[in-house]
Amino acid sequence: MMATIFHQLTQGLTKDEIINSGLDAYYVNHGLGVYPASAAGVPFSACALQSKGDPMADLYEDLAAEQKARATYEYLIDLTDDPDVLAPLRFLREREVVHFQRFGEALDIARDYLNQQHYFFMNKYGCND
Repeated sequence: MMATIFHQLTQGLTKDEIINSGLDAYYVNHGLGVYPASAAGVPFSACALQSKGDPMADLYEDLAAEQKARATYEYLIDLTDDPDVLAPLRFLREREVVHFQRFGEALDIARDYLNQQHYFFMNKYGCND
């Protein structure tokens, strides 16, 4: 969806509009295609992905990621008054809210499971009957 918004906002730009908007360096490297990078121009890398292998830590990381994404959409919403841009940004922001809620539910389920008593039985030969 963000690619569609970027395409819509840059479609038909003249050379002077590209230069005056500060997109010239981006354009030289990527044309008007979407290149995954931060707002500061730092390219995406797998280093941005966080996984500890611990369900509780990973779920908290997921919750934080959803809140960061929601905040980013809110900041983008603050920067435009174009209704064709606002509508998808609001949709994406609400989607992050729902994702946050679902990860919260998963966290509750994981917490309940980890708080249960677990028993493991083995016979004297090391195999279960």
